[in-house]
Amino acid sequence: MLSLKKVQTAECHRLCHRVVDEICRGEPPSLVDYSDTWSLVEWLDLKDCLTSLLLKMVGDGSSDEQVLAGLSDVGPGYGEAVLSVLEARREELRKALLQRTHLMSSANLQDFDWQLKLALSSDKISSLQTPLLNLSLYVREEGALRSVAIEMGREELNTLISSLEAANKVVLQLK
Repeated sequence: MLSLKKVQTAECHRLCHRVVDEICRGEPPSLVDYSDTWSLVEWLDLKDCLTSLLLKMVGDGSSDEQVLAGLSDVGPGYGEAVLSVLEARREELRKALLQRTHLMSSANLQDFDWQLKLALSSDKISSLQTPLLNLSLYVREEGALRSVAIEMGREELNTLISSLEAANKVVLQLK
């Protein structure tokens, strides 16, 4: 979240609204608008952090003080910008969160399989021996069994685990 400091608080406010648009309507903010500010990796990380933060705040029913405390490291004004977006669009976010929860409950994970391998693509990177996880999920949607294959590195796996843990907390709180 510290990379949020690279923009003024007014731009932070607009960016948060764009992230909410992505959550609620599937209209993502464009990297082109921010490519002078953030690299692709920073951009994706920031967008994921903002998305997680907004959904967590709505799902947890966090107070204004908790939101401000969570963003105190970023600097003055940023917490207020995120909070104003959260207050203005809380109901929209709550509906999107409920819809995501409903979609997740309509698709049932039937089984999974995983494999661990080392990536050895070329002479230069073969010395890195990067471990990759191949994860196959077998999901039943509307009566049909569908396979979803995912390949991820250690950081992506940690992000997935964190996201699943956060989603589990939200689902438990909505029950």
